[in-house]
This record gives sequence, structure tokens and C-alpha cells, in this order.
Amino acid sequence: MPEREVLNLSASEKPRFFYGWFVVPVAWFIMVIIWGTYYTFGVFFEPVLTEFGWSRAMTSGAFSVCALLTGLITIIVGRLTDRFGPRIVLSVCGLFLGLGYLLMSQISAVWQLYLFYGVMVAVGMSGALLPLQSTVARWFVKRRGTMTGIVLTGIGIGTIIVPPLASRLISAYGWHTAYIIVGGIALVFIISAAQFIKRDPEQVGQLPYGGTQLEEQKANLNSGGFSLKQAIRTMQFWIICMLNFCFAFSLYTVMVHIASHAGKLGASEVVAASTLAVIGGVSIIGRPAMGAFADRAGGKWAMIVCFILLAVDFLWLTVAQEVWAVFLFAAIFGFAYGGISALFSPIIAERFGLSSHGVIFGISLFCGNIGGAIGPFIAGHICDVTDSYQIAFLVCVAVGILGIILASLLKPRVSKGGEGDSRRST
Repeated sequence: MPEREVLNLSASEKPRFFYGWFVVPVAWFIMVIIWGTYYTFGVFFEPVLTEFGWSRAMTSGAFSVCALLTGLITIIVGRLTDRFGPRIVLSVCGLFLGLGYLLMSQISAVWQLYLFYGVMVAVGMSGALLPLQSTVARWFVKRRGTMTGIVLTGIGIGTIIVPPLASRLISAYGWHTAYIIVGGIALVFIISAAQFIKRDPEQVGQLPYGGTQLEEQKANLNSGGFSLKQAIRTMQFWIICMLNFCFAFSLYTVMVHIASHAGKLGASEVVAASTLAVIGGVSIIGRPAMGAFADRAGGKWAMIVCFILLAVDFLWLTVAQEVWAVFLFAAIFGFAYGGISALFSPIIAERFGLSSHGVIFGISLFCGNIGGAIGPFIAGHICDVTDSYQIAFLVCVAVGILGIILASLLKPRVSKGGEGDSRRST
């Protein structure tokens, strides 16, 4: 049964407490757990390599398969979220994510690595962004970009806390036991928190924040928005998809390999893992900052600024030969990454409405995950061949420049005919 129990109350009858203020911190908490545990892959990377002697390309290939399948399954999750709501979807995803990590503690062959991480974790991660961002978009009309940015700071907090924690657990108990603990955290906390997520304000008889009439919001959710068929006929849809590709290519390359790169420059395992914490920490600033900037200046300009930062930052990394320089890269990258991640959902909502927001967002994420699958594998292969990440970082510079060009092509709101109208871009 669809998760939708609509109560048609007038504005004067609605409860005093706006439930959206509760949805935001719960969604934030789920982000902390999902993404914090996901980004431990870079911390487990070297211990797994050491024990089994696999190549970097082969080992990082599991992350690439996970990224690719995550994107593919996210399209399905988008449809399921639009139909059944986020609570059920997040509960199932939390189950798969936790079990995937638990089973990772038992791997002894490459096929197990690809099954447990590449497939099971992928199913879990398919609910990592879309259900929560789509839900926030439904709860907020005004301050949508800001609220999305706040929820996404959970990714940064999770990256600060969980990878360093996993590194210490590995040092104290070994990576097998560390994966059991990580899996248990994901399983218990994601499923528990998901039970408090409500699909939209109508489910509790409220209006979205900034909405004026329940009927107006219904029109925005249903008749006012683009269908998937209408959206894919517009150039703006494909520009957004390619922007997601460029973003995820760079992001996943860094999150898988930056700790290893820092280790090559002489950093200890704990210090190298701290680069991930820096990225996550600074992204906490980037998400609400660029979300608020997008609310004022438009998502197009926010996206351009972030991709400029990415391109320049990767160029810096190609000449950085000291550990401190890698941390500087991590700080700038964290701000840009945090900013970009807060922009996609509001941009899609503004241009295509909310009636098919989940599936449209899901397809754009799938295109992103194709980039996220390719990037880490290419970087790992380049390092296997050259014993250096320099060429891989130059490739990321080029990808960042492509992102700047694509972001400059974003137009204001899209009409059903596929052209931008005269209203301000988001």
C-alpha cells in the first residue's frame, strides 16, 4: 500500500508544530550513517590489499561496480519513492547496506568482494540521496536549497566521524571486526530512523513551508510538474545528467584514492584517513553556504563557482608533494563537493516540478554513478601502471573544466516545450 494518508485540513486547523522541522534532523542523521559508513572504503582499501595482494584496479573495481549499480538501482528507487514514500524504501536499503558490510568481514575471494560490496552495498546506497532529498523538496517551497544543504551536511559529519573511527577500529581489532561494527551501526540506526520520515506535509495535514494553499501544492506535485517522458526530451535534463557524471567522477576518485595518495607522500594510515575527515568537515560549510547562495543568485552560478574550485583544486594536487598540501586540497575539495551535492535536487525541482522528481533525480544520479564507477577504476589502473596518481588528477582537471562549460549552459525554468522561460534560474 502506498505510504500516503492524506488529511485535508485547512491552514487554520493544521497543528502548531511544523513536522518538517523534525524531518530535516532525522534525514540529516540518516545521511550521517549512510555516507559515513560508505566512505570507509578508502580506509579499508590498504588493509584488504595487504591481506590478499590484489591490484589497486581490481580492488577499487568493487567500488566502481557498486557506484554503477547504485546509479542503476536509484532509478527504480526513484519510482518506488514517488509511489510508496521514503520510509519503506529507506528501511529496505538500510537492511541491504548493513548486511553488505557485515558480510564484507567474511570475504576471502574477489567474487565475494564484488558480490557483498559491489552488489549488496549498491542496493543499500541506492537510497542514500534520492528518498531524503526528494522528501525535503516536498516539505519546503521556500528555503528549499537551504534545507537541502543542511540535510546534506550529514554526509560531511559522517565522513568526519566514521572513517577515522573505522581506522582506529582496524588498528585495534583488525579490519574484519571493524567491518562487523560498521555493518551493525548501519543496520540498526538507518532502519530505526527511517520510521520517523513522512513523505510530505499532506500526510500529516500540513502545508509545505512557504506554501499558501494545499490545493496549490497538489497542483505542483501532480499536474504542474513534468513527467519523465517530457523531461528527457529537454536539453536541460541531459545537461544536469552530465553535470552529475562530472561531479561523481571527481568525487569517487578522491574518496577512494586520496588516503592512498597521502600514504604515498609519507602520511601514516591514521593521518591519511584524516584527509577524508577534512573533506567531510569542510563540506558541512559548503552545503548550506552554496544552498543559500543558490536561493539568492541561482543554482547555475553556484554550480559554476563550485566546478571552478574543483578544476583549480585538482590542478593544485598535481604539483602538491607534501602531506600538508594534500590537506589543503581536501579542504577546498570538501567545500566544492558539499556545495555541488546540495544543488541538484533544488535545480531539478525548479525546472521540472515535483510530480516525477524522484525518478528524474534518480536518472541524473545514475549518470553520476557511471562517472563514479569509471573514475576510481581509471585512477587505480593509472597508479598500478605508473605508481603515481598524477595523470589521474590531470584527468580530473579536464573533467572539472567540462563541468564549468556544462553549468554555464543551464537555463531558467523549463517549459513543456523544452525551452527555458524568462524566470530566474535556480
